[in-house]
Amino acid sequence: MSSIKEVARLAGVSVGTVSNVLNRPDMVAPDTRLRVRAAIARLGYVRNGSARQLRAGRSRTIGVVALDLANPFFIDVLRGVETAAQRAELTVMVFNSNKDAEREAGLLETFEEQRPLGVLITPVNDSGEEERLSRLVSRGIPVVRFDSSAPHSHGCAVAVDDVLGGRMAGRHLRERGHRHIAFAGGPFTVRQVRERHEGLSAVLSPDGRLTVVPLPDLTIATGRLAGEEIAIRPPSERPTAVFCANDLVAIGVLQEMTQRGLRVPDDLAIIGYDDIDFAAAAAVPLSSIRQPREQLGHTAALMLLEEANRPAGHEHRQVIFQPDLVERASTS
Repeated sequence: MSSIKEVARLAGVSVGTVSNVLNRPDMVAPDTRLRVRAAIARLGYVRNGSARQLRAGRSRTIGVVALDLANPFFIDVLRGVETAAQRAELTVMVFNSNKDAEREAGLLETFEEQRPLGVLITPVNDSGEEERLSRLVSRGIPVVRFDSSAPHSHGCAVAVDDVLGGRMAGRHLRERGHRHIAFAGGPFTVRQVRERHEGLSAVLSPDGRLTVVPLPDLTIATGRLAGEEIAIRPPSERPTAVFCANDLVAIGVLQEMTQRGLRVPDDLAIIGYDDIDFAAAAAVPLSSIRQPREQLGHTAALMLLEEANRPAGHEHRQVIFQPDLVERASTS
């Protein structure tokens, strides 16, 4: 591996000039920049990022612990994180807890050893891992929760008003004449599931009926199970609409309805949550409660950078975005 000294020797300049070309090119004359870049290309020189961080005395990496990378929602959130990180010339290191508290604990221990600039996390449990997260903060590693709240106002957090989202879904279905509505989601230990269910329940009038279809997870496969449970009911006992805790579940319900020859929305109206790209592309385009996914990730990353760069003057805050209703063929 070539060194910066070899680049300087080949280009006929000092090591400091090569460093300026790499970090502050506007300080170097154009013809000198060309010589240095030609030498870099000829030697195949790649700067040592680890050594650079050691010299700077701080990491240039943001650590991210996502709850479930199988859900496209988190991929979209990460796009927002990466946008903010690239502008700050930082690297993003992403891990997937896969909704496993033990795995999450191990990942946080790794970050405690690696000392990143900061950590973004959607905790498996909102109140879980508080001690380990506090240890990170005590070591000068700020933590920002995304798609989550910060218990007792400790630390920054960015989330979406899921109770409001549940209300919006319920009102939308009731406005279309539905009185018997199912809620498909779980487990209820997940805050988002609880709050979306709470919002739906709050808008059911005395003549309304709510059927809960509990699920062990929020996937297409469990959505198909929910669809089966709804479909096998006698028509007089079958809900006429279902609010799914996320779009993956809604897609699974739609698949099951299609396979069984039931019509959407005539036999069953379906509305999901998140408005991932697959919702609009489904065989019957799905209505959904849209979350500002990239904005959520971008805002969380900016809050993390603000705390990392100005820890003394930083004030913790929690940002709550409002969701939007996106109406499509599955409910109209």
